[in-house]
Amino acid sequence: MRILPRTLVLAAAGLLLCGQSPAQMDPANPSCPKAPDWSNNKVMALKVVKKGDARVLLAEGPVDQTLPDRLKQALADNPDIAEIWLRSPGGNARAGNAAGRLIRSTPGLVTRIPAGWTCFSACNFVFMGGQLRVVEPGGNFMVHMFTMTNDRAAIDQSVALGTDTTVELIGDIEQESALLASEDNDFLIRMGVSRKLLTDIMYKQKAVASGGGDQSTRRCLTQDEVFKYNVANVQE
Repeated sequence: MRILPRTLVLAAAGLLLCGQSPAQMDPANPSCPKAPDWSNNKVMALKVVKKGDARVLLAEGPVDQTLPDRLKQALADNPDIAEIWLRSPGGNARAGNAAGRLIRSTPGLVTRIPAGWTCFSACNFVFMGGQLRVVEPGGNFMVHMFTMTNDRAAIDQSVALGTDTTVELIGDIEQESALLASEDNDFLIRMGVSRKLLTDIMYKQKAVASGGGDQSTRRCLTQDEVFKYNVANVQE
């Protein structure tokens, strides 16, 4: 499977940044852009386009539970797809893992985060499914510590109902978090990505911003780090 030349990729994507200043960085998350380019689609849109003489699947938007089935159909309908380009704010973690496994089952398929684009959270696992993986300089592989406590209404209700209900909720969250962490470890092993990505980077991020000076909850890997942890395995 041929990998598109970097110069062609950047030109075709409209991402040549000559003469422009670097993207403004997020003061709370200084390794990441303040306004990540991860698409405003309601769900991940899948669109096949020509880039040079190759066909590329643009995957843009949130990961939802329908993605694995839709991605499977897109790949079946377009067996000549050379690459999948990703930008996404994340979404359903298990759907992201399933989509990543599906991509890995397609030999030689390349996943790419183009310059200026951001792949966050569940998108990370879709991206890691590529047998060949490219994070272009200026592309953002953005990670965080997953959280199972994003349903504030459920938390507030459990607190209102008393200690026993809150303890039960905490127990459920701990169990579900342990299962997801185990699934993530297994996924990285199968994809050939270093599990130290989890322990060195992802799991060291705060799940929610807390008091004090450090408000960071996100981390964008450097080019050195994407190769150190084998997130990317093709350097152009």
